[in-house]
Amino acid sequence: MTTVDDRARYRPNPSVLDALKSPRLLTREVLAGLVVGLALIPEAIAFSIIAGVDPKVGLFSAFVMAVSIAFVGGRPAMISAATGAVALVIAPVMREHGMDYFIATVILAGIFQILLALFGVAKLMRFIPRSVMVGFVNALAILVFIAQLPHLIGVPWLVYPLVAGGILIMVVMPRITKVIPAPLVSIVLITAVVVVFALNVPTVGDEGELPKSLPELFFPSVPITWETFTIIAPFSLGMALVGLLESLMTAKLVDEITDTHSRKTREAWGQGVANILSGFLGGMGGCAMIGQTMINVKVSGARTRISTFCAGVFLLILVVVLGDVVAIIPMAALVAVMIMVCVATFDWHSIRPSTLRRMPKSETLVMLSTVVLVVITSNLAIGVVAGVVVASVLFVRRVAHFATVTRTVTADAAYYVVDGELFFASSNDLTTQFEYADDPPRVVIDLSRSHIWDASTVAALDAIQTKYLAHEKTVELVGLNVASGVFHGRLSGGFPPA
Repeated sequence: MTTVDDRARYRPNPSVLDALKSPRLLTREVLAGLVVGLALIPEAIAFSIIAGVDPKVGLFSAFVMAVSIAFVGGRPAMISAATGAVALVIAPVMREHGMDYFIATVILAGIFQILLALFGVAKLMRFIPRSVMVGFVNALAILVFIAQLPHLIGVPWLVYPLVAGGILIMVVMPRITKVIPAPLVSIVLITAVVVVFALNVPTVGDEGELPKSLPELFFPSVPITWETFTIIAPFSLGMALVGLLESLMTAKLVDEITDTHSRKTREAWGQGVANILSGFLGGMGGCAMIGQTMINVKVSGARTRISTFCAGVFLLILVVVLGDVVAIIPMAALVAVMIMVCVATFDWHSIRPSTLRRMPKSETLVMLSTVVLVVITSNLAIGVVAGVVVASVLFVRRVAHFATVTRTVTADAAYYVVDGELFFASSNDLTTQFEYADDPPRVVIDLSRSHIWDASTVAALDAIQTKYLAHEKTVELVGLNVASGVFHGRLSGGFPPA
């Protein structure tokens, strides 16, 4: 049930209505959408090549994803489109089974995402520690920069001053005015220089042919059988999981940047709806794009769904109506924008010597593990999952040492006080901390300062009682809190002797 406080918590600030009433805010949102629309074009073409499909498939997917998520998504101003991670997951389907199975995979992935949203997968975000989040952000900045290297290596020397000029414009422009997004000014000016002086440098048109028509309905011609399901389901589930992980991580990052809250469950099923629509319109699906989202939110200052919607609409207009104009934009201009995105995205504070000295080594290890795995695999999902696993192992290892046992002996009994949380890691050594042979006939174990969390602890306590029984001594467990007492009573005696 949604309360008044919940509605206030998730109310966008500024809202779409606020932006529509303010010419200044509306201008910012529209221009931010235009910048993102331009930046999406080469990315969508590149991801189409990765997936092994025609460039128009990626471009149409970017349009459909951006426009649909502007309405159904849970994070205002976040950009969703065709992505490299999703393309890598489903590329084998296109290669081995063809376009119809490829589109069917995208549609099924959308259905899986809706189901996962209904099962509450978005709530799992709370288990991702900050060190993994920092590693995710830093790795993404590195990946975005690496993706620009093909446009900087083996190119005419004129590309380098153009990229440097574009970066300089984006650094200086915000100090003059923030009314017009600096990336847009940079793209326009660098393009004008290339056109006026007829410079021979790579352009957007060199990346692939732009479509000349609107997307059309596409119904995949595949047999609706169990065999078809077994072929596409593994790839669909992989796409669904990777897409949700990237989207929810990006939404969390935007929440922190804007100091606002987003509806993660709505974003999860919204991604599913967007992927289904993308599939039926001949697109390759996708998820949130952190690079373009950073252009939109951090560089251009957008805050509402208007910018996301405009990004999709401008993309379609640019490639279908103004394709000849877009084709002459030098790649150097877009590379300069993406380099600035890398600089803005990377958490420089996390690698300062003062921070590294102050931060626990385990936190730094988790961050570095996430970065290294993401960069090596080029898969954000693998890096994040691995980072969470490393963080969990280190946390369990640290907490396991918090459980202590104190022994006091009197003339008639031995008293043990167990202090700390008892679970599989801390209770495994519990049986070794008692003096079975030397204790008096009566043993009292005080558990008032501990809590039983799992069956491993109950089994350990049973083993302790069994060992004392073998020495013809009695054991009393005292001080159990209500929850621990109920849990112990239900499981005790149900384990075979060690």
